[in-house]
Amino acid sequence: MQSPRRVRELGVVVGTLPTGPLNAITDVPGVRVGQTTITGDGLNTGVTAVVPDGWAETLPAAIAVGNGYGKLVGSTQLDELGVIETPILLTGTLSTFRVADALLTWLLDRDPRATSLNPIVGETNDGYLSDIRRRPLTPLHVHTALDTASRELPAEGCVGAGTGTCALGFKAGIGTASRSVLAEPAHGAGSAEHTVGVLVQANFSGLLTVLGRPVPARPIDADGNSCMIVVATDLPLDSRQLGRLARRAIFAMGRVGSDYAPGSGDYAIAFTTARTPNFPDRDLRPPFQALTESVEEALLNSLTMAHTTTGHQTRTAHAVPHDRIANLSHL
Repeated sequence: MQSPRRVRELGVVVGTLPTGPLNAITDVPGVRVGQTTITGDGLNTGVTAVVPDGWAETLPAAIAVGNGYGKLVGSTQLDELGVIETPILLTGTLSTFRVADALLTWLLDRDPRATSLNPIVGETNDGYLSDIRRRPLTPLHVHTALDTASRELPAEGCVGAGTGTCALGFKAGIGTASRSVLAEPAHGAGSAEHTVGVLVQANFSGLLTVLGRPVPARPIDADGNSCMIVVATDLPLDSRQLGRLARRAIFAMGRVGSDYAPGSGDYAIAFTTARTPNFPDRDLRPPFQALTESVEEALLNSLTMAHTTTGHQTRTAHAVPHDRIANLSHL
C-alpha cells in the first residue's frame, strides 16, 4: 500500500517558475475551495466548489472548449458577457442539473431581489466507479461545499468531484497547483508579484507522460472521459486575455499525455479577481508559462494523490505506482 503524495514529494519538479506558498489555486488572493464527498454502496462522487471573493459583483472571465462533449451549465452567458457572477462548481455528469439547482437556491437565499442568475456548473462522467443514475447529490451536499470553502490547501485525489474519476489509465481525481509571476502593469508603476492557480477534475484517456517520459497502463474502459480546468489569477487581465489563458490550459493536457478522445468534454474556465484590466499583451509570456506549468502539475497531483478505488459493479481503478514516477524523475 502507498500513501497519497503530491508529485513534488516524489521528486518530480514541473517547470522552472516558483510555486505559491501552498502550490494551489487558493494561493490566488480571495479564492477559496470547498468539497463534499460521497462514498460507499456503489457510490464514488461529490461536488467541488471554487468560490472567489467578489463573485456577486461579477469578475472578468472566459471559457475555452477543447471538445464540447459536456454538460457545462452557464457556459454561453459566460462566453457572451465575459464575466462570472457565481461560484464555479464541479460534479458528476448526471448530477450537474441538481447541483445547478442547489447552487441557484444558495444564490437566491443571499440576494432576495435577484431575478436572473447564471450558475456555473461543470462535470465529468464518474460512472465507471459510481452508480451515476442515482444522482445522489442533494442541496445539503452542495451548500456544505459552498459554506465550508476555505483558503487552505484543497484536498486532492479521491475527493469531491474527483471521487470517482480516472485518467490516463489510473485512478485520478482533483488536483491543484500554482505559480508566482512577476508582471509589470501597463502604466509602468513597477513590477509586482502575481499568482496563477489551477484546479482540475481529471477524467480523460491517453498515455500518462511524466516529464516527457511515458508510464504505460492498461486502458480503463470508461465512457465519457473528460477534464474540467478552473484557472484563477489576480493579474489584471480582460476577458479576451483570460480566453487566451484558458485555451492554453487545454493545450497543457497534452503535456501529461491526453489523447483528446472524441468522447471527451474538455473545458477550461479562467477568471481574475482583479477588476480593472490593465495588462499589455506583449507581457503575457510569463503568465502563459505559469499556466501551462500549473496545469501539468495539477494533473499529475490528481493522479499521485489518488488511491486505488473499487466502486460500482465492483470495478476497480488502480492508483499510479509512485515508484514508477519517482524512478522516471531520476533518469
